[in-house]
Formats: sequence, C-alpha cells, structure tokens
Amino acid sequence: MAKDPQTPLDDELARQQEEADTQVEPEPVEGELEDAAERAEAEEEAQASDNPEAEVLAAKVEELEQALAEAKDQSLRAAAEAQNVRRRAEQEAEKARKFALEKFVKELLPVIDSLEKALEAMGDDASEAHREGVAMTLKMQLDVLGKFGVEVIDPQGEPFDPQYHEAMAMVPNPELEPNSVMDVMQKGYLLNGRLVRPAMVVVSQAAD
Repeated sequence: MAKDPQTPLDDELARQQEEADTQVEPEPVEGELEDAAERAEAEEEAQASDNPEAEVLAAKVEELEQALAEAKDQSLRAAAEAQNVRRRAEQEAEKARKFALEKFVKELLPVIDSLEKALEAMGDDASEAHREGVAMTLKMQLDVLGKFGVEVIDPQGEPFDPQYHEAMAMVPNPELEPNSVMDVMQKGYLLNGRLVRPAMVVVSQAAD
C-alpha cells in the first residue's frame, strides 16, 4: 500500500515532536543547590586544613605565647629572689653593725668588774679623792659602753630569770619570795638587747 502524502498539518506536528525531544533538562531543584553549596564549602575547608604553612604558623604562635608566659614567670621569680637577697644582706649588715663590738665588750667587762670591786673594797682609810677617782673612771667606762648599746643587768631583789641570770647558789631566806635574786655576785650585760654575759646571782629558796 502506498504511503499517504503528508499534509502541512502533519509536518507541523512532526516539528513540534522533535522540539519536545530536544528540550533541555530541567534546572536542579532547591535541595540539590544546597547540597552542592555544602560540598563546595567542605572542599574549601579541607583545602585550608591541608595547608601545611598555616599549621606551622599556628604552632609557632602557640609556642611563642608559651615561651612569653614562661619568661614573665621567670622574671617575677628573679625579681622576688633579688629582693629577698637584698633584704637578707641588709639584715646581715645591720646585725654585723650592732654586734661588731661584742668581742671588744667581753674583753672590757673584766676591767669594769675590777673597778667595781676596787670601789667596794675601799675602806674608811681611803681618801675621798681616791674614791672619787675610781668611781669617776667606772662611770666613764659605763657611759661609753652605753653609747654603743651596752646595758647592765643588775637584778638585785628581782625574780630569777634563767635567760639572763646564772644561779651560783640557792640559799633559804624567809624574808624573800622563793626564787628571788638575793645577791648579785657579778653583773650581767646586754649588747643591743642580746646577752653578752649573764648575771651571776644567789637565789633564795623557801625556808625549811
């Protein structure tokens, strides 16, 4: 059977069919666009994390910050130690200044003891000038020592204090409170508050 000749209408229908077959794919929907954007962002982050130079710089910054903190701590410790050393040096210098005369004072005390004993031993036959001369010499000695921080310990009648007194004997004495100094055999001395020599004393005790 022979093919019917096409009419202009048939040609138009065929042309429309061909256009429909060659029509472009529809654009992606909104969900697909978001997925593509997230994938692109993830790729950028991966590229940034894979940058070795950035990692090295970040590590060096952290290392420098830690070193700076340690340097500040060491500086504060060094300043505190220097202050302590200076304070100790000042204390030692003050201590040396105060007690530099201790040995000299100890050597001088027997001279004072001799003058006191000589003054006590003078009888009625001693001239007044002689007595005044010894007393004046003794006073001058004590005045000079006093200018350099020397104090006399003369605890006659005071309670016995083992920090400053050395008991040479204990004697019953009903007229005094027990453990009182009833006689001073040798005076004691302090140098700027520190004991140079204790006072040698006789201590009272309760009568039987």
